[in-house]
Amino acid sequence: MVLFAMLGTLMYCSKILMEVLPNIHLLGMFTMVYTICFRKKALVPIYIYVFLNGLFAGFSMWWIPYLYIWTILWAITMLLPQNMSKKIACIVYPLICALHGCAFGTLYAPAHALMFHLTFEQTIAWIITGLPWDLLHGAGNLMAGMLIYPLSELIRRHYTYSITRW
Repeated sequence: MVLFAMLGTLMYCSKILMEVLPNIHLLGMFTMVYTICFRKKALVPIYIYVFLNGLFAGFSMWWIPYLYIWTILWAITMLLPQNMSKKIACIVYPLICALHGCAFGTLYAPAHALMFHLTFEQTIAWIITGLPWDLLHGAGNLMAGMLIYPLSELIRRHYTYSITRW
């Protein structure tokens, strides 16, 4: 439990440290790394991050989509084959991470539309308006996504070594 608390806190701290860059962060990368390494248990650090984000920034309407947006990336990562070759993983992981960043505004839109009573047309306009930011988000996630395979291998080796040593 302590490990997962630290990993969730690491997600939150990385977000705070990278707030000077618009829509660029390591959250998608961490979500995928944790999911690859810990599978279902990855939801613990992910939701610790979500809770910390709400706790320190305020549990407001902007926070509600966070309850499902990170779970979507977790679920997509869970569907990926666990025995993927290194060459394929080094391509697929960053692409999935980048696509999640590009789709962030679209994933956020249903909650936004429900909370603010937007029509379908207004929701589409809101998504289109946010596309430049989503593309920047996707580009940042692509760069961060290049760390997914090496970090997941490092954690797997270290975690396995720690368990077998005790």
